[in-house]
Amino acid sequence: MRTLYQYMLCPFSRKVRLVMGEKRLDFDVEQERFWERRDDFMAMNPAGQVPVFVDLNGTVVADSYAICEYLEEAYPERLLLGHGVAHRAEVRRLTAWFDDKFAREVSLPLVFEKTLRRFMRDSGPTNSQAIRQAKAAVNYHLDYISWLIDRRRWLAGDELSLADLAAAAHLSVIDYLGDAPWDKHEVAKDWYMRMKSRPSFRPLLQDRLGGLAPSEHYQLLDF
Repeated sequence: MRTLYQYMLCPFSRKVRLVMGEKRLDFDVEQERFWERRDDFMAMNPAGQVPVFVDLNGTVVADSYAICEYLEEAYPERLLLGHGVAHRAEVRRLTAWFDDKFAREVSLPLVFEKTLRRFMRDSGPTNSQAIRQAKAAVNYHLDYISWLIDRRRWLAGDELSLADLAAAAHLSVIDYLGDAPWDKHEVAKDWYMRMKSRPSFRPLLQDRLGGLAPSEHYQLLDF
């Protein structure tokens, strides 16, 4: 069986899960406490980061960008990187926006401060300022999603793409933590509800992190 090693609230792991769901691939999920740096995991990815994907033939691929590119080539029946040079460039640009800019400004600070810090030794007290800054920054990104959806059916054009999956993966983490101000961003909220309604998204809605319950509306498709 294909296997994905992940941390439950890692947005990059969630992106890969959505990609495999859209491609209708069966796979197992293994929860990896990557901060413990166990030997077998470090042998698969010396960077010590999730996600790591193991295919049916034993191929090991680390890093969500590399995994998504691998899946696109290995399983091309359902293409998610777009059609045509210009469309593929736009898909990659927006995917990078969420995996780089959104992650740096919003999702990674919130995940670290609210979940990972308690697992890591010598990580110090919670950085309240980092949380406030991340919660403020999410508004800019939701405004940008709204701007895109006002002009397109999906983020990168007329078809669902990796850009939508990357954005939804990051926002699903923020939604779990209760830090998405949906009431201020109706257009972005409508797009996100479309994403939540997709079969590929349903397994994410069942995720539960021990000791940290999701927001009240996390499982709701219409909220």
